[in-house]
Amino acid sequence: MIRRREWLAAAAAAGALPAWAQSFPARPVRIVPFGTGGGPIDALARVYGEKLAARWGQPVIVDPRPGASGIIAADAVAKAAPDGLTVLMTLPLTHVNNAILMPKLPYDPVKDFQPLSMLATGGPMVVARTDAPYSNIKELVAYARQKGRLTYGTWGNGSAAHLFGELLKRQTGADLVHVAYKSEAAAHTDMFGGNIDFAWANPSTAKAHSQAGKLKVLGIAGTSRVSTMPNVPTFKEQGFQGFDIDSWIGVYAPAKTPAPIVDAWVAALRETTEMPDVRGKLVTFGFEPLGNTPAQFMERYKADYPRTAELIKAAGVTMEQ
Repeated sequence: MIRRREWLAAAAAAGALPAWAQSFPARPVRIVPFGTGGGPIDALARVYGEKLAARWGQPVIVDPRPGASGIIAADAVAKAAPDGLTVLMTLPLTHVNNAILMPKLPYDPVKDFQPLSMLATGGPMVVARTDAPYSNIKELVAYARQKGRLTYGTWGNGSAAHLFGELLKRQTGADLVHVAYKSEAAAHTDMFGGNIDFAWANPSTAKAHSQAGKLKVLGIAGTSRVSTMPNVPTFKEQGFQGFDIDSWIGVYAPAKTPAPIVDAWVAALRETTEMPDVRGKLVTFGFEPLGNTPAQFMERYKADYPRTAELIKAAGVTMEQ
């Protein structure tokens, strides 16, 4: 905090900053997550919001914009003033998956945003009701072939869960029908009610419902197991290839946000991510804490794009599915 103030003071003395940037943030800040209803993005936005409010002495408002596969939230931030007072907390869906699947997005995922920090990485899980006649991915596939058709829920068309679900369908020939919801919680409500057969979940949700005896966890996508649920095997460990792409949680500001404001955000996000209780929350949610720089964030984005495009092609996913 002291270093940041000294930097801003020096820059202001040199005439480098406009008046509004010299005391950033001088007004309330808004974090826009695209998920709500108890999902991890909404919950983590509130965790970070509380820490940032204490750091800056300004209210940090969490303003969820669920639905439309993250497009509503991303577009709202893309069109916000580039003053650092509105940022997006999101998953790869809004900037990688949507860009590949929908060439006519209302925003440009590169030109309209300034990456700030990738907070953490991780992977989604497959979950089912406790009375489901399958307890792992192989058994799920065998049951789908026997029954003829199973439906599964995700938090949106083009999401990582959707891609992995369709890849599983293509690899195995099982008739798995995707049902998109506005949120993870909405998909789980329908699963518990018997309206769909199984669903995808973030590790934190999966763990909470599993401990409550409401569901069982069949497997996790991504490169490794998570420390909070070490008994849940990866898809690769169960004999399925192509599911080892990690998801991530990242924060973006609108494009043309001044460099000093970007620096203030990056420092605040990285230092918040390093706090033991915040790291504990990220781990609890099934993510590996990261907190990188904008340059490292963009490098990861560029690496993820062709891999995700390959996954989308292999899964045969379209936004209409």
